[in-house]
Amino acid sequence: MANAWKKDRSIKFATPKSIFLLFSTSLVLLTFFYLCTHTTTSSNPNPNFKTLINLPNSLIQPFDCYKSPQSHPVIANLVEGVKYPFLYSLSDFGTLPDKPHKNIVRILKGKLFRRPDISVTVQDLLEKKKAEGKTGIFIDVGANVGMATFAAAVMGFRVFAFEPVLENLQSICNGIYFNRVGDLVNVFEAATSDQIGNITFHKLVGRLDNSAVSATGAKMAFKSNEEIEMKVRSIPLDKVIPENEHVLLLKIDVQGWEYHVLKGAKKLLSRKKGEAPYLIYEEDERLLQASNSSSKEIRKYLGDLGYTHCVQQGTDAHCTK
Repeated sequence: MANAWKKDRSIKFATPKSIFLLFSTSLVLLTFFYLCTHTTTSSNPNPNFKTLINLPNSLIQPFDCYKSPQSHPVIANLVEGVKYPFLYSLSDFGTLPDKPHKNIVRILKGKLFRRPDISVTVQDLLEKKKAEGKTGIFIDVGANVGMATFAAAVMGFRVFAFEPVLENLQSICNGIYFNRVGDLVNVFEAATSDQIGNITFHKLVGRLDNSAVSATGAKMAFKSNEEIEMKVRSIPLDKVIPENEHVLLLKIDVQGWEYHVLKGAKKLLSRKKGEAPYLIYEEDERLLQASNSSSKEIRKYLGDLGYTHCVQQGTDAHCTK
């Protein structure tokens, strides 16, 4: 046979061709194993919780919802009467069965969650910004369970939300799932202030939306509720918000700690007209005094930064340049 193997034919392994093939194959295999290992160790197993904005130089990174213990039970519902519907999850259930949360009672009656005023305000303001062709982020300081955060996110706006209470953070994580906005919401486990470090925080059991830095402020409306003292991280907004990020709207509701939050956002608030954010902050004189500040002091500070147009709407102040 013409192609029969000859017994006396020598076998050559170390030819240039065989060495090249061996090297190429080894390189491909090494690359494959590296990519597999890299993907396994660094990818988020839950793609709904991806951080939209990388903050390499920031002192704090977004809260990892996937690693957070899951809250339970979970009670959530749609909000009534908003132009852009969204859901949020409760963190306070009230005193069951004696005094359940008002929205639990609504669920039992077949009703949607009561419409929060701040949700309507945020959507109205951002809709105007969108109509003007403006894009940018919404900053929610004192996010609670996300009633303002999700109002903005379901409209397609990116959100930076700050909340120091774990129970509220867990509810925000639930809301990120329910509203499919994991690529829009970055939530931070921190209180915002004018200093970097840790501050004493007072959590009000049964009314977590009234938790505050000031013990007096936390219990002002609910004196009978149990108050728990805890340490939380504090960080100025100027240390988190990138200077190249356009901020459309800044909302602050922190039970009297507003002045300290505003002082920690001096760079952001010092941006020129047209680039500085529309500002909403709670201006409750009793709560402000409990944190050793006042509405007069805040208005003076904002006026020096160019916020000369402030209008009172309920207990909130709306300010622009």
